[in-house]
Amino acid sequence: MTYAQGLSFALLLGAIAMFVWGRFRYDLVALVVLVIAMATGDVPVKQAFIGFTSDVVIIVGSALVVSAAIARSGVIEWAVGPWLERLRTARVQVPVLAGTTALLSMLTKNVGALAILMPVALRMSRKTGTSPSSLLMPMAFMSLLGGLVTLVGTSTNIIVSQIRQQELGRPFALFDFAPVGLVLTGLGLLTVSVAWRLLPAKRQGAAGLDAASAQTRYATEARITTELAQSGVTIAGLRLSDDGVTLRRLIGPDGAARPALPDAALQADSCLVLEGQDEALDRLFARVPLMHGREKRQPSKAEPGEEMRSIEAVVQEHSLLVGQTAQEVGLNDRFGVRLMGIGRSQERITERLDETTLRAGDVLVLRAGERALPAILTDLDLLPLFERHVKLGDRRRRFLPILVLAAAMLLVAFGVAPVAGAFFGAAVMMMVVGALSPREAYGALEPEVLVLLGALTPISEAVHHSGGSEIIAHVMTGLLDGVAPIFALGLMMAAAMACSPFLHNAPTVLLLGPVAVGVARGLHLNPDAFLMAVATGAGSDFLTPVGHQCNTLVMGPGGYRFGDYWRLGLPLSVMVIVAGTLAIDVFWPL
Repeated sequence: MTYAQGLSFALLLGAIAMFVWGRFRYDLVALVVLVIAMATGDVPVKQAFIGFTSDVVIIVGSALVVSAAIARSGVIEWAVGPWLERLRTARVQVPVLAGTTALLSMLTKNVGALAILMPVALRMSRKTGTSPSSLLMPMAFMSLLGGLVTLVGTSTNIIVSQIRQQELGRPFALFDFAPVGLVLTGLGLLTVSVAWRLLPAKRQGAAGLDAASAQTRYATEARITTELAQSGVTIAGLRLSDDGVTLRRLIGPDGAARPALPDAALQADSCLVLEGQDEALDRLFARVPLMHGREKRQPSKAEPGEEMRSIEAVVQEHSLLVGQTAQEVGLNDRFGVRLMGIGRSQERITERLDETTLRAGDVLVLRAGERALPAILTDLDLLPLFERHVKLGDRRRRFLPILVLAAAMLLVAFGVAPVAGAFFGAAVMMMVVGALSPREAYGALEPEVLVLLGALTPISEAVHHSGGSEIIAHVMTGLLDGVAPIFALGLMMAAAMACSPFLHNAPTVLLLGPVAVGVARGLHLNPDAFLMAVATGAGSDFLTPVGHQCNTLVMGPGGYRFGDYWRLGLPLSVMVIVAGTLAIDVFWPL
């Protein structure tokens, strides 16, 4: 073993030891190892940052932005919400929710798909009494399996595709993973539809600060559009209770109050004074083509091109607003801010927002230009609440994000554009068409994951270029020599699955991908099959909450403990190793 190989192995083993220890963040460990690699000369400075410009980082980051835009549009809840609400028992809820999550994971990044559908599952849990612990883990595991179907569904597929290009001269195409992924997704759905009963029953998740703050009920206004009025909709037809929203007052186009009769047809420009939680009101505006009552009134002091933000603020005792209405103070004309909602404890608000006399302690939802907000809060003596994104009054682009995603996937499928270019373009278009603001797009990125990928890529390259991968491959080839090819393939998948909980799935692929190619060549077998085995194994961590973000995401809301994951994860892991090995042998013959 040469000095360069020994140094590369030492750095890699040191990183693995720190990952397993878990004392420090993954991204910090990766950055420290990269700095040491540069200082020792294991990674030349000119090559140290190639990981941050790699296709992997671009595709993962872009997929996160695209997923966030689709989640923000509400199109998924609009499409699946009505029929999901009809499911009353866990026996049917689990397969439908898990299958829907898997299907969506094939189109967007799996963690984004899970984040989109988790609120639907939690709302269903509250309405039907089903424990969230019965629903969330099957959804998380199926998001992992659904992500195996397409190139962009999970980071492991993207990294394996890049390794294939480096080692064999060509990447995997968008749907090359589909045959194996679809088989595993179908079998996985059958498994979780039965084995969810192994999970702890009646476990309740922990509520965070966001969840506690989200219980605040606001009064806001909605205007009936001409399109909605022409459809002959009635108050009952709006199905306000489906979203947990209450109608407090109906005001006609002439400004006079009208009886809120359930079967009365609504007129254009009629105003509804509504009350509900932020999430409930957001769902209503996403489902029904209502216009927010203040939407036509733009803040007078907003600068051209300035990003608009909605925040919560509490009226303090000596505020200028106490004892006055927003209209009397000139909240919009004088201060350049729109009042989107009012939250008040132990009292119902039935007046229009501009005509409601404000009190100390009222929680206001304000919308104004980002740069103007600090001065407005100071001038009005308002206390901003802790940072929480308030969606009330934000405009949605329901179908544009889906159209943008479909266009990107078609460009990739027909070979018009590479995956990185198509999805980067899709992410930019989400901001151009207003599906996400730049701030929301930046917030959708997971910097710790992107940094982990960017920092570890040159370390992996150093191991490979120093000949370290060949040494590992040579040792493994010797161990597997004489073993039936199908068993060698299964052992490679099992090795990737075993490493993933400790190394994270991305470092596992970066380490084992080149090794898999070397082992396949040493055994005179198909390298593509072994790369598929590594991608499948690394993307199928069902035994711990730390190997993949999807597992971590459901731990708190589902009330899971570390030891709960193996209950459902062990049957799935066995199924993936057995069925995955056989499926790879069929579609990528050894």
